[in-house]
Amino acid sequence: MFAPVNHGRMMTSNLIEYINDKLKLARELSIIEFLKHARKLFEKWNCKNRERASYANTSLGSRFEGILQLNTSKSSRLKVSASSIYVYSIYDDDRKYIITCAIAVLKSKHVVDMKPYCSEFYYPGTLRKTYEESMFSMPNKKDWIVPQEVMDEVVLPSKYKRSPGRPKKNMHKKSSETMTSSSNCCGRCGYAGHNRRTCNFFPKED
Repeated sequence: MFAPVNHGRMMTSNLIEYINDKLKLARELSIIEFLKHARKLFEKWNCKNRERASYANTSLGSRFEGILQLNTSKSSRLKVSASSIYVYSIYDDDRKYIITCAIAVLKSKHVVDMKPYCSEFYYPGTLRKTYEESMFSMPNKKDWIVPQEVMDEVVLPSKYKRSPGRPKKNMHKKSSETMTSSSNCCGRCGYAGHNRRTCNFFPKED
């Protein structure tokens, strides 16, 4: 859902960590070979995402359409209490959340179509524009045309002092992230601590 204010107050580096993991082995290469490897990786992702976006036939991107449907189902058991025109309290059993925009609030106002309240960044047309430019391979090194000012540039060594020991390659997880393999997430509701078979989030059909 979209709100014009920062209501999450949280930033993540998940995308950067994912890219770092994919380039972990390439870090052993020379800088030129590393850049070639990175370009091939991004070229593959760009082509794949462009193909997916071109097949989208929903109001939102297929992935975001699924997220919206899942969150709409989750909101069915939430209770809404208005504090003001813009602030609402959302109750889920004994937990309470203060929010400015949520599916539960829209449903309490009898809004059926949630898509107009989603950011245009999730529309198929926006996704297609994101990946419409192709990535082209670099020409052979002997065909490079290097400006004279670049040739005259003197590159000094880095002032960074490398710490002793072997560099760590694995990602350091935050304390808020799940560290044990015993924790799981339900395939129906997405909450941790149980699985699809024992889920009681959705009311059982008669």
